Amino acid sequence: MVIKKFTGRTENEAVELAKKELGNGIVIMNVRIVKKKGISGWLGAKLTEVTVALEEEGDTLKSAHRETTTKTSSESVKSGEAGRMTHNTVNVMSESSQNIEKKLDSLQTLLVDRFKQQEEKQEQLNREEATEEENGKEKESAEETGEQEKFIRLLYNTMLENEVDEKYANQIIDDVEKIKKPNLPFDYILANVYQKMVLKFGRAEGIAPAEKGPRVLLFIGPTGVGKTTTIAKIASHYCMEEKKKVALLTADTYRIAAAEQLRTYANILEVPFRVLYTAEEFNSAIADFSDYDYIFVDTTGHSHRNEELMDKMKELFEAVKKYGECQIFLVLSATTKYRDLLKIASNYREITEYQLIFTKLDETATLGNLLNLRLYTDAPIAYVTCGQNVPDDIELFNPQKTVKQLLKKN
Repeated sequence: MVIKKFTGRTENEAVELAKKELGNGIVIMNVRIVKKKGISGWLGAKLTEVTVALEEEGDTLKSAHRETTTKTSSESVKSGEAGRMTHNTVNVMSESSQNIEKKLDSLQTLLVDRFKQQEEKQEQLNREEATEEENGKEKESAEETGEQEKFIRLLYNTMLENEVDEKYANQIIDDVEKIKKPNLPFDYILANVYQKMVLKFGRAEGIAPAEKGPRVLLFIGPTGVGKTTTIAKIASHYCMEEKKKVALLTADTYRIAAAEQLRTYANILEVPFRVLYTAEEFNSAIADFSDYDYIFVDTTGHSHRNEELMDKMKELFEAVKKYGECQIFLVLSATTKYRDLLKIASNYREITEYQLIFTKLDETATLGNLLNLRLYTDAPIAYVTCGQNVPDDIELFNPQKTVKQLLKKN
């Protein structure tokens, strides 16, 4: 990867110079305001310095960390160093906040398992300049360390604004502190946070085909989170697009409307539908549909504090586990309060293991609870939904897309 700096009167002028020399495939790594060296620089207008990267053909993707050192004349140090560095800090932090979203879009092409550090060698300084150069570097290092702290604080506050639990936000920032050093580019810090959050989410597992017989899929969760609509969306995909044999069952006998809603979807898809009242009826249904690919089971939506219904749910799970080829999905609304989500997840964890599905992402501006519940339950997120349209408005969970939203200011 080629990393170079270009200077112009404006950012656009510097970028055009970079494109002229390296082509349109460049990625902007950093932008800052600089002055020419010497007396002319002290009296003259400020310039914009742009650091760009270009991936060379055949190279593996690398993230470069450039450690820059700048000669500082004795006149600049004595006359205006403090004022210049303060102004530079304000400009850099302002631009960093505004450009986080844009930089995130280019980070995926620069990330690899880890980030190798590169250093540029400085030409040998004359003995007369050595002392002044060392003093200048110490001042610049201290100033850039302060800028890094502000940038890290900006990322931390952005996570909190998106309702990431403070405990998990601190864990991420603590990991960043371990790699912090003077002259570390903001892009490197941002990429490190991005990568760690993506890894914490992990990959979506989704629905795996059964090795033998049908795959039984149970959907559990509180009332009103959209279980029945979610089942219809997923079943439509496998029936219409994958051309699989699908059956729809419901154990929700407490709400007539829920059973009728699923029956309507079954009629539209032209697939079998059955209402289950006991675990024995469930076993009978499995036998009847033994040559099917997928059997979707809707369960009763109820309060997680209703012990009687939770016990009946446990009986159904035990019957399913005897059958073997099954997956259970806990469906939660992204609009539910964090404290309630923790209680719901804990109560269902006492009776079964599950994957997570989050609904109603279109009804909230903050997605921190997705990361919170992923880390609290250690259960993978399988799907997310963002509307009522069937079979649309559902997708496999995309950790990269979600992390971008968590690092974006609302």
